[in-house]
Amino acid sequence: MHAHAPLIIDVAGLSLSPADRQRLAHPLVGGVILFGRNWGDRAQLTQLCRQIKSVRRDLLIAVDHEGGRVQRFRTDGFTHLPPMKALGDLWMQAPQRGEGEGAPALRAANAATAAGYVLGAELRACGVDLSFTPVLDLDHGGSSVIGDRALGRDPRVVTVLAQALMHGLRQSGMGNCGKHFPGHGYVRADSHLAIPVDRRSLKAILADDAAPYAWLSASLDAVMPAHVIYSRVDSRPAGFSSRWLQDILRLQLGFQGAIFSDDLSMEAARYIDGRQVGFTEAALAALQAGGDMVLLCNQSVVEGGAPIDEAIDALSRAQVVGDWQPSGASEERRRALLPQVAGGDWDSLMVQARYMHALSLLP
Repeated sequence: MHAHAPLIIDVAGLSLSPADRQRLAHPLVGGVILFGRNWGDRAQLTQLCRQIKSVRRDLLIAVDHEGGRVQRFRTDGFTHLPPMKALGDLWMQAPQRGEGEGAPALRAANAATAAGYVLGAELRACGVDLSFTPVLDLDHGGSSVIGDRALGRDPRVVTVLAQALMHGLRQSGMGNCGKHFPGHGYVRADSHLAIPVDRRSLKAILADDAAPYAWLSASLDAVMPAHVIYSRVDSRPAGFSSRWLQDILRLQLGFQGAIFSDDLSMEAARYIDGRQVGFTEAALAALQAGGDMVLLCNQSVVEGGAPIDEAIDALSRAQVVGDWQPSGASEERRRALLPQVAGGDWDSLMVQARYMHALSLLP
């Protein structure tokens, strides 16, 4: 049984520094999340991913690459993927002349599979293992942070399109991560900047925003909870709540995959039970609530990465004194997200028939 490596950290630049290598070699570090500052061009990204894998083969290389405004790599040949709302809009179109009812919905599902394939295949060709997608949030119309990142308002439409998108990711050799459980689309506040509170009942949330997680429970490889407080269910944000992660997501909905915290540097992750907490306390709270992995984003560029070093040291101490117990099951779920086959090379991908057909189907 492998030890549990729950920390997903970032690196500062276009290539690994000696400090990056030292952190990535630590047994508590399980992966890297990439950002726009880690992108120069495809050759550089491919080399950076090789450097990361040369430290440890089992490190998971992840990125937020959804399409629309959340897409970290956009130049040097990367396809500008449409926002997810474009797929939902395609579903809602009227049938074309001579088409039967439902044809636009099926066309949208096919386009979603194509989008998943293009997204996954381009990233895999550069050595990236996982994109944190699909967004399963519903577009209630009031959330500035979700908006056109959502596939639509109807949880049934969102579920079918997300399933199709995940099928395309799977064709490319990539897993998936549904976010932000149980739903970030209803609240107006941006959890990067504030602590959103959703005052609906559990019954209302499960019937609407959380419905895709129940319907996709056999399909999702991973889930990322929202930094939102659902005050009638628990006083803690969902990512720090064993009620949400264990009682509801695992037991009630039957989800078996990996649970990632959302970024612990976000404003809404820094307050638990009404008081301000540091990274380490937030990381421990997320793991103790039932999370498998925790994200510490954009900290390699703060004081030479001191917050990451502090989190590694503090988690090591917590393990020694018994405040945190590593989980073999969590480690298995992390490793299950690593691609089973190597990504193809970019030049071959560009002339591949499936890829060219997929491009032609994008909205």
